[in-house]
Amino acid sequence: ADYYKRGARFAKWRAVLKIDEATGCPSDLSIHENAHGLAAYGAISQANGLVPIIEPEILTDGSHDLEACARAPERVQSAVVKALHEHHILFEGMLLKPNMVLPGAQCEKKYTAEQIAEATVRTLSRCLPASVPAVCFLSGGQGEEEATVNLNAMNKIGPHPWSLTFSYGRALQASVIKTWDGKPENLTKAQDVFLARARANGLANLGKYTGDAATDLASASLYEKDYKY
Repeated sequence: ADYYKRGARFAKWRAVLKIDEATGCPSDLSIHENAHGLAAYGAISQANGLVPIIEPEILTDGSHDLEACARAPERVQSAVVKALHEHHILFEGMLLKPNMVLPGAQCEKKYTAEQIAEATVRTLSRCLPASVPAVCFLSGGQGEEEATVNLNAMNKIGPHPWSLTFSYGRALQASVIKTWDGKPENLTKAQDVFLARARANGLANLGKYTGDAATDLASASLYEKDYKY
């Protein structure tokens, strides 16, 4: 309630899991505990007038293929939604911030944006109530352009019951920070880069991005093993 009085309207909680088929990760126990932690935080947030951003992230570390990755988010998102029901969350008053369904960073097989989009939307359609207003994807180590193109592909196969949009960190800021480089004389140029990426993702949210914001910096991978922040 104090945060609301001070102007806050949203809160975010991130739960991190990983895929390791050899060791059975994510385990049923880790999924259960993380799902209930997210749901409890969501209920507390809504009780205090805040919109909870529910973020179950599955890291891209590993050599698993797209099909193996698709199985994990289905298990995780189904458990999260079940826990949200049990904690009496108002689904119309929350946002989901998941990872896209992606092959492992060390997977040798390559997939198209259309294949990634189909797998991601299929997972959401099987797990997420239509009453949730929006899905705000994290970028999860994708390059800036890659994250934009994948989001665009999802919206091209709409319409969907939820808005499929972006809540990127690295994939919205990386080329901006490199362009700026901490130098005042680069500020305007960095602002232009930021505006270009924001516009590109705004168009991707509509399924209308045509690739005009692609640059060498934007195409660079942002993957970091076992990423923490």
